[in-house]
Amino acid sequence: MEQTGYNLLHEPRKNKGTAFTKEERIRYKLNGLLPDGVETMKTQLLRVNEQLDHLTRNINKYIFLLQLLDNNETLFFRTIMNNPVKYMPIIYTPTVGDACVQFGHIFRRPRGMYISLNDRGNIWNILNNWPQKDVRFTVVTDGERILGLGDLGISGMGIPIGKLCLYTACAGVPPEHTLPIVLDAGTNNELLLEDPLYPGLRTRRIRGAEYEEFIGEFVNALTGVFPDICIQWEDFAGTNAIKILEHFREKVCCFNDDIQGTASVINSGLLTACRISGLPLEEHRFLFLGAGAAAVGIAGLLTEVLMERGSTKEEAFRNIWLFDSKGVVSKTRSGLEEHKTAFANNEINCSNFADAVAAIKPTAIIGLSTIKGAFNKDVIELMSSINQRPIIFPCSNPTSHSECTAEEAYTWSDGRAIFAAGSPFEPVTIGKQTYYPSQGNNIYIFPAMGLAIYATKAKLVTDGMFIAALHSLSNQVTEVDIEKGLIYPPFQDIRNVSAQIAVDVTKYIFEKGLAGIKKPDNIEAFVKQQMYDPAY
Repeated sequence: MEQTGYNLLHEPRKNKGTAFTKEERIRYKLNGLLPDGVETMKTQLLRVNEQLDHLTRNINKYIFLLQLLDNNETLFFRTIMNNPVKYMPIIYTPTVGDACVQFGHIFRRPRGMYISLNDRGNIWNILNNWPQKDVRFTVVTDGERILGLGDLGISGMGIPIGKLCLYTACAGVPPEHTLPIVLDAGTNNELLLEDPLYPGLRTRRIRGAEYEEFIGEFVNALTGVFPDICIQWEDFAGTNAIKILEHFREKVCCFNDDIQGTASVINSGLLTACRISGLPLEEHRFLFLGAGAAAVGIAGLLTEVLMERGSTKEEAFRNIWLFDSKGVVSKTRSGLEEHKTAFANNEINCSNFADAVAAIKPTAIIGLSTIKGAFNKDVIELMSSINQRPIIFPCSNPTSHSECTAEEAYTWSDGRAIFAAGSPFEPVTIGKQTYYPSQGNNIYIFPAMGLAIYATKAKLVTDGMFIAALHSLSNQVTEVDIEKGLIYPPFQDIRNVSAQIAVDVTKYIFEKGLAGIKKPDNIEAFVKQQMYDPAY
C-alpha cells in the first residue's frame, strides 16, 4: 500500500516537499498539506543555502543538515553534491568531531542501529528490526577512538552516520542500502558516565574474551541477516582495530578505513609528492610520528607499494621508521607490541622527535600522533636543512590535533614544504606566493571503494584493492594541480574522481576473481549506472 498524505511528507526517502506536482498532490492526497506553489529543486536549494548561510556556527549547520536528511533525503544529498567543498567539512571532519562530543545534547531523531551488551544472545533478532532487507554497506564503531578525541562511547555514532552520507554524496552508493551501527560496549569516559544526557550504557568497557565474543556474535548475526553486506570498521582503539581486521578480513567482506583507507590515501599522496620532489619513492626515507593502527597500516601498505616497484621486503623496511610515545621503535627496546616489531629494524635509541629527525635524516615525516604542534619550528627547519623539498604530512585530525598548520609548514620551510594534512587548511600567502594545502582525506578512497564493492558484490576486500585505488587517485592529479602544489585532485570534482577510482578497483576485483557477479561487457558504463543521483 503506497503512502499518502501526512505520512508521505514524513517519509524522507520519498518526500519532495513543495516540489510535488499538482497531479501528485491529487494522487497522494497532499492538497491542503502544502503551500499552493509548486517549486523546483533549484528553488528548494536556494532556500536551503540561504537558511544555512544565516547560521554562524558549524555545529548548528550540522544539526540543520541532519534534520534536512531526516525530512527530505533527496534534497539533502543534492545540497551536498552541488557544493562539496562547502558542506563536506560540516557533515564530516572537522565538524563531526564536535557533533560526536555533543551527541547526547544535540540528539533529535535516532538514525541507524544501536547494539548494546544487553542485546547479547538476541542480536540476530534485533538486526531484523531494520526495515531495509538489502543492506550492502555498514559503517560500525564501538566509539573508543573517535578521531583524535578518544573514548566517546555511543556518541561516536556521528562517525558512521557521516561516513555513509559520504559514500552516497561522493561516490553515489544508494543510501537505502547503507546502515550506520554503533556497538555499545560501555565507555571509560568519566564525563559521559556522569552526564545525565548521555544515552548509552553507564558501564565501563568490557575487555578480552568477553569483548571478542560480543564482536563475534555481532558479525555472525550481521552477515546472516544481510548476506551481501560489507563491513567498514571505524574508530576502534588501535589494538582492537588490528585484531578485529586480522580475524575477519579473510572470513567476511570487511575493511578498516582507519588502517587501510588512511594507508591508501597517504600512500597516494606520497607517490604524487615524488613527482614534485623529483626523487623516486624507493629513494625516500619515511619517519612516522605515531605507531598505532593508522601508522602501521600506512607503513605496511607502503612496503607493498615499494615491493611492487622492485624493492625487496628488507629494502622497503629499511626506509621506514616509527616513533611512538617512548621514542624510536628499535631493536634495542623490549616489550614491543607485535604490530610494531616488523619496523624495529634499527638500533637508534632516541626519545626526542627532533633528535630522531637529525639521526635518521628522513625525506618525509608523517604525523599520526594527534599531538598538536608536534611538528614544531625546530623539526620543520631541520627537515628543510636536510631536504630541498621536505615532505610534511601532519595527518592527525580534527584540526585542533594537527601536528602543524599549513602556514607553519610553509613559513618555517621558506615555502619548500610538500604539504598535505588530515584536516583542511586555507591557502597560505607568503610574500607574493600563494600555497594551496592538500588534504589527505580518506574521503578520496572509502566512498569509491564502497561503490566498487557495491557494484561487484565483492566477496572480500584485499590490500591489492587499496593499491589499485591509490594508483588511480595519484594518476588523476594533473600537471596543473602539481604546479599549484596540490598532491590530490581538487575536492570539488570528488564525484568524478571517485567514479574513476571505483572503475579501476572494479577492474581489479574482476581480474582477481573476487566479484560475486558476472563481469559486464563495459565496466566503466556498468559502474556509473550503479551510482545514485539525487533527483525527483
